[in-house]
Amino acid sequence: MRRTALARFTLTLALALAPAPALGQGGDAADELVRRVLTQTPLFDGHNDLPWAIREHTGAPGNVEAYDLRGRAPGHTDIPRLRKGMVGAQFWSVYIPFEATEEGAARVQLEQIDIARRVIARYPDVFEQAYSVSDVERIFGSGRIASVLGMEGGHAIENSLGALRAFYDLGVRYLTLTHSANIDWADSCCEPPRLGGLSEFGKEVVREMNRLGMLVDLSHTSPGTMHDALDVSEAPVIFSHSGARAVTDHPRNVPDDVLRRLPENGGVVMVTFVPSFVNAEVMRWSSLPPEQRKGSEPRATMEDVIRHIEHIRRVAGVDHVGIGGDFDGISAVVQGLEDVSTYPALFAELARRGWTEEELAKLAGGNVMRVWREVERVAARLQRERPPSVKTIEELDGRKAGEPRR
Repeated sequence: MRRTALARFTLTLALALAPAPALGQGGDAADELVRRVLTQTPLFDGHNDLPWAIREHTGAPGNVEAYDLRGRAPGHTDIPRLRKGMVGAQFWSVYIPFEATEEGAARVQLEQIDIARRVIARYPDVFEQAYSVSDVERIFGSGRIASVLGMEGGHAIENSLGALRAFYDLGVRYLTLTHSANIDWADSCCEPPRLGGLSEFGKEVVREMNRLGMLVDLSHTSPGTMHDALDVSEAPVIFSHSGARAVTDHPRNVPDDVLRRLPENGGVVMVTFVPSFVNAEVMRWSSLPPEQRKGSEPRATMEDVIRHIEHIRRVAGVDHVGIGGDFDGISAVVQGLEDVSTYPALFAELARRGWTEEELAKLAGGNVMRVWREVERVAARLQRERPPSVKTIEELDGRKAGEPRR
C-alpha cells in the first residue's frame, strides 16, 4: 500500500511540475478528459527513431552526451517536449538500414542498441528501460517514461535464431520482420514479392519470437508476409507504425483483409504520422522526381491521421488501434502533429468527436499493453512446452542464404 501511494504521489508531482500539455489554450472538457486519460494510462507510442537521429547527428554522430535532450534537440524529440506530450511509454526504434548488411548487420544493430541504452541511462530521472508490461506500469507510476527497445528489420539477425535470442536478452521486445527490402526469409512491402510471404525459416522466426515473448511487428511487410505471420503466430501481433491502405493506398499501410483478421488474433495497428502514408496527395507528390514536382509541397493534416484511426476502428474495432508516430524517422511532418509534444491535441480532437474516456485509454496504450500481456502469457506456456529452436535457414528452406525460393 505504501509503495502504491508513493508511486501515485510521485506521478502526480511529476505531472504537476512538467510543462503544460499541448492542449487548447483556454481548456475545455475535451482537454480535461485527455489530461485524465493520459495521467491514468501511459501514452505508449509504437515507434520513435531518436537513436538513429543521434547516430546521424552532424555535430557529433553517435555521441549521446553531445545530443542534449534536456534542451531543445534538433529533431522531434527531447525531454521538455516528451513531458508536454504526456508520453508515458515509448518503443525506441533501434533501426538499422538494410545496407548495413554490407558492414555486418548484427554489429551495427548492437551499436544502435548501445546508443539507445546509453540515452536511457543518461537520464535516470526521466527514463528507465522496461522489459515487461509490469515494468511499464511501475515506471509510469513513478512519473518516468518506460523505455522499450524495438528492432526494425529482420536482416539484423543475420538468419540466426541465436542472434534473435541474444537481442531479446539485451531488452529488444519487438522485431519488425522486414524493413523496406526483401530479406532471405520474408517479403517486404516495398519490393516485388520473392517468396510470397514467409519462408519456412521465416515461420520458425515467428514461432521462436512467440516462445521468447518478443512482439511480432508487421509494419513494413508485404500482405503475404502479414497473412503468413497471422497464420503462424500463437500470440497477437502489432503494426508499430502503419496506416490503413483503404484510406491511403500506400504499400506501407495495412489492407482491410488483414485488418479484419485482427479481432481473432488480438493484434493492434499503431497509426503513424508519416505524411505520405496518411495523405494520398502527399504520397503522389513525393513519389515524383524532383524536376516534376509543380508548385508547393502539399501538407498532411491531423484530419488525415484521424481518418486512418477511425477507419481501423470501424474495420477492426476500437480494441485494435494505437499510436506509432515515427518521430525522428521522418523529414516532413503532419500539420498539427509536428513533434512529440502534440499527442494531447490529437486525443482532444478525438474526444470532441465523441471518443469516450475508455476508448481514448485503449488508443493511448491500453491496447498495446493488452497485446504485450498476452504475448507474455503465450511465451510462458511455450517455454514450458518446447526448448529454444536450433533450426537453420539451410535446413528449413533447402537453400543458401540469399538464394530465391524455387
